[in-house]
Amino acid sequence: MTHTRTALILGATGGAGYEIAKALRARGWQMRAMHRRPESVSALIPDADWIAGDAMKADDVLMAATNVDLIVHAVNPPGYRNWGKLVLPMIDNTIAAARAHGARIVLPGTVYNYGPDAFPLLRETSPQNPKTRKGGIRVEMEARLRRAADTGVRVLIVRAGDFFGPNTGNSWLAQGMIKPGRPLRAITHPGKPGAGHAWAYLPDFAETIARLVDSGEELAAFERFHFNGHWFEDGREIAERLRIVAGVPDAPIKRFPWPLLHMMKPFVPLFREMAEMQYLWNVPVRLDNARLVSQLGGEPHTPIDEALRATLRGMKCLPESSARAVDWSRADISLPR
Repeated sequence: MTHTRTALILGATGGAGYEIAKALRARGWQMRAMHRRPESVSALIPDADWIAGDAMKADDVLMAATNVDLIVHAVNPPGYRNWGKLVLPMIDNTIAAARAHGARIVLPGTVYNYGPDAFPLLRETSPQNPKTRKGGIRVEMEARLRRAADTGVRVLIVRAGDFFGPNTGNSWLAQGMIKPGRPLRAITHPGKPGAGHAWAYLPDFAETIARLVDSGEELAAFERFHFNGHWFEDGREIAERLRIVAGVPDAPIKRFPWPLLHMMKPFVPLFREMAEMQYLWNVPVRLDNARLVSQLGGEPHTPIDEALRATLRGMKCLPESSARAVDWSRADISLPR
C-alpha cells in the first residue's frame, strides 16, 4: 500500500477542518479536501488537492481516501441542522474508507458526550451518559469508532470545549455572543454567573492534533485525549477580556435570552438545538489534559489576549480588520441544504 503522508480533510471549509489542514500542511503533509463544489472554495486552502464529492455518499469518500494515511472527520451539519439524519451515516462512510485504505481517522470531539454525573472535570475515562439528543449521537459516533478500532481501524479522538478562532463561524462565540462583520459594541454571555467554562483556541487545538498524528507509532489503535485550552473559573471573564482586547472596556455584557430561546425553539430549529445545550453553561465543565501533556510534553497555548485579538480580527470585529470576510457559519462540506 502506498503511503504519502497525505491527509483527506472532510470539513475543510469549517473552522476545525481548516485549522487542522493548516497545521498538518505546516508539518509537511499533503492536503486533499473534498467538497460538493470544490471550485467555489478551493481558494481557502490553495495548495490542497480539491476533489468533488459528498460525505453522505460512501463511494465518494472511498474514492477520495485512495492512498491517504489520514482522514480528518471534521464535517458537521452547520447550525446543528439534521444531526439525526446526517451525522452517523457520515461517520460510517469515513470508517469504511479508512478500513479500505488503511488510514487513521481523526475526530475532533466535543463535551456533548457527557451528562452531569461526569462534571466538573472530564477525563478520558469519565462516564458518557449525555442528557441530550446530540450528546447521544456523539456517544454513538465514538462507539462506532471504538468498534472499528477493534477490527483494525486506527482512531484518534481529541476533545475540547467551545471553539474560538479567526475562522470559526459555526460557534457559540460567533452565533450567540458577538456579531461578526462589525466593530464590537456589546457582548452577550450565555453562562450562569460564576460557572466556569472551557474554550479551545482552534489554532492551538489543530497544532495539538498535528503533533499527536506525527507521534504516529506511539499511538494505540484507539486513542482519546482531552485538550484543556483556556479555562475561566468564572465564564464571564472571556466577555471581559473580549471588550478589553477590542478597545471598548465599557461595552455592555448582556445576559443571554434563554427564556426567549426556549419560547421560540418550536419554530426555529437553530434555537431548539442551542437550547438543548444550556446545561453546559450552567455548571463548570473542564477538561483534564494530564494524559495529553504526558504524551506531548505540553499543550500548545496561545496567550488569551493574543488569541482573542486574532479571533476578533478574523471575524471583522476590529477597526483595523482587513482580511477578506468569509461567512464561516455557512461553510461546510457535503451537506444537503
